[in-house]
Amino acid sequence: MDEYNRFVDWDKMDVTVQSQDAKELTCTEFQELKQLARQGYWAKNHSLRAKAYHKLISNIPCRTVTPDANVYRDIVVKIIGKRNSSSLPLPEFVDNSLVPTYCLNAEGIGAVRKIILCIANQFPDISFCPALPSVIALLLHYSKDEAECFEQVCRILACNDPSKRLIDQTFLAFESSCMTFGDLVNKYCQAAHKLMVAVSEDVLEVYSDWQRWLFGELPMVYIARVFDVFLVEGYKVLYRVALALLKFFHKVRAGQPMESDSIQQDIRAFVRDIAKSVSPERLLEKAFAIRLFSRKEIQLLQMANEKALQQKGITVKQKRQNVHLAVHAENFKSEIVSVKEMRDIWSWIPERFALCQPLLLFTTLEHGCSLSRFYSHSEGHEPTLLLIKTTTKEVCGAYLSTDWSERRRGGNKLSFFGTGECFVFRLQPEVERYEWVIIKHPELATAGSEMENHASPVSSTLSSGSVPSDPSDRLSPFLSARHFNLPSKTASMFMAGSSECIIIGGGDGQALYLDADLNHGRTSHCNTFNNQPLCSESFQISVLEVWGFRDTMNG
Repeated sequence: MDEYNRFVDWDKMDVTVQSQDAKELTCTEFQELKQLARQGYWAKNHSLRAKAYHKLISNIPCRTVTPDANVYRDIVVKIIGKRNSSSLPLPEFVDNSLVPTYCLNAEGIGAVRKIILCIANQFPDISFCPALPSVIALLLHYSKDEAECFEQVCRILACNDPSKRLIDQTFLAFESSCMTFGDLVNKYCQAAHKLMVAVSEDVLEVYSDWQRWLFGELPMVYIARVFDVFLVEGYKVLYRVALALLKFFHKVRAGQPMESDSIQQDIRAFVRDIAKSVSPERLLEKAFAIRLFSRKEIQLLQMANEKALQQKGITVKQKRQNVHLAVHAENFKSEIVSVKEMRDIWSWIPERFALCQPLLLFTTLEHGCSLSRFYSHSEGHEPTLLLIKTTTKEVCGAYLSTDWSERRRGGNKLSFFGTGECFVFRLQPEVERYEWVIIKHPELATAGSEMENHASPVSSTLSSGSVPSDPSDRLSPFLSARHFNLPSKTASMFMAGSSECIIIGGGDGQALYLDADLNHGRTSHCNTFNNQPLCSESFQISVLEVWGFRDTMNG
């Protein structure tokens, strides 16, 4: 252990968890390394973990010219000079107020700042990298000297494998990862998401904190276990652990009053004190129990979010604290929902569209109850939001990912289209969002016939149309074919339209059917989620509105 103790304050470390047993890391196969990392094989031996990190990082494919330990020795004196390392100003691309110490001694704390400044000198393209101080502080525990730590961090930053994403180094990459995390929370942590919407004015800002939970608030013994797996499996592990943290926060704090005026501060405090409620082993167990989308699917979603940010000119950190746009109260007027209700709906939609403002395209109060006018006003807009208020004051609706013009592909035949990002929801008398049934219950993809036996004709039609013939060779229907240029077989068949009717559904077995006169509708559902229907089985429409998404940043 002496070889790697230069920067560690052992009085602050829990040495009781350290094992002196001599272990070696001899395996090279990915699956075996993955299993050992998840089991914490090298977590209880400081020296073994140092050797494991060195081996894993040395195998990262890097750019041809990547700064090494010798470069650090050459430049550190020129850059730092005789200045006191503990008071060195940090570059703008890191958060100066969030530099974890992770049980480092005084020399180690100063070394973090020195290495950051030397990395800034060698990587001029880095514009935003708030995770960097945490990574350096952690790796100093397992480095013989500053130069070795510098080299290991440089290899992580210089990774040139396009399929292996490691640390965000630009604001665009960071912000799109926050949007992607928000999308994943929306799918995998619905109970926690509902709490965030209820107590936060800007739920997107809460989710923009997700990397801080890991690389800032999480105690050293926890982030080290996460980093063990991260070096083997990559970026997806970070999403998993952050989702698990949010699930535990909701479980522990649900029903309790907030401890501060900010849900952000409450989550940060919970993560800092996580040892009071969750062990590192339990956290990882929870993280890997989440049936997350594949690495490829998450990468596609990340790319779509980056593209959305680029189109809106959000590529560098804004001067205002939050780049996300909530629904503007002064410009919003609906006969069906309030500003608060529309903001709740906005918290459900994919984050790349939550950057936009709602734009009223069609309303029966102004344009009449004509299905042809419904189509003419809605076509050319993607996505759209459908809102319905019944004569009995029920309010329901649907988020529709695909342009209604797609209905023409079937000719005169009623054909289904849309993607798995579609969903239906109810606002009155109670708020409920119904996910597309195959997403929420993947096992039901092979049980289409069983569902049909318990469904009415409309629901049966939707079930047979939405279940793919061979789901094994396709990407998740969560992805949108139009945005990712995926083949049409990825469509979830959520929407259908003709001159005679509109059918929307599939979400947890919910189906919505609207007649051509837009005066009458009906619903059907199979009990795959709960016994609460989307709306009355048969209803009269009081008002129907269609909303588009207006890009305020590009006019």
